[in-house]
Amino acid sequence: MSLRPALFPELINHIASSIADHAEAVTTLDQAIGDGDHVFNLQRGLQALQTNSAEIAALDWPDAWQKIGMLLMSSVGGASGSLYATLFINLAKNSRDKNLDTPNFATIFALAIDAVKLRGKADVGEKTMLDVLAPVAEALKQDAATGKTLPELLDHACQVAEDGVESTRAMLATKGRASFLGERSIGHIDAGAKTAQLIIAAVAEVLKAASA
Repeated sequence: MSLRPALFPELINHIASSIADHAEAVTTLDQAIGDGDHVFNLQRGLQALQTNSAEIAALDWPDAWQKIGMLLMSSVGGASGSLYATLFINLAKNSRDKNLDTPNFATIFALAIDAVKLRGKADVGEKTMLDVLAPVAEALKQDAATGKTLPELLDHACQVAEDGVESTRAMLATKGRASFLGERSIGHIDAGAKTAQLIIAAVAEVLKAASA
C-alpha cells in the first residue's frame, strides 16, 4: 500500500464513471425492492468527493480517509451515507501511526467493516452491501497473509465481490425497505451490494494500472 492519496482524483473519477455507466441497471434493481434513489444518493457523494479531490490528494491516508468520511456523511442520503462514512472514518481511526503495507491495510479494512456492521446493525446474509464488503475484507486478510502479489490480491477481491453480489439474489431481505417485502425480496439482487462491487472493481483497475 505504498500508493499515495495523490492517486485519489483518478480513483474517484473512475468510480463515478462506473456508477454512471451502470446507473440505469442499478436503479432498476433498487426500484424492485428499495426506494429507487440509491444511485442518486451515491452520485451526490461522488460529486462532493470530485469537488474536493485535489484537497484530499494532498493529505496523508488517515486524513484523506477522514475527509472522505465527513464529506460522505454530509452529502449522501439514505443508509448508504452513514455506512460509507463509518467505513472511511474508521479507516482513518485505525490507520494513524501505522505502516500501511498490505497486511496492515487488510487488518484496518476488516476493522472498518466491523464498524459498519455495528452501525447498520447488520451482518452477512441479510441482503446488503455487507454481503460484498465483508467477504472482500476476509479475502484481503487471507491473501495478505499468504503473500499474494497486489494484482493477484485485487483480482481475487473482484471475484469475491462479484460472488457476493450474486449471493444476495437468493437472500431474504431483513434490513431497510426491502425487508417489508418479506419473501418477495427473494430473487432480486441488492442494489447496495451491486454498487459496492462496482466501486471495488473500479478501485482495483486503477490500483493495478498504477502498480504496473
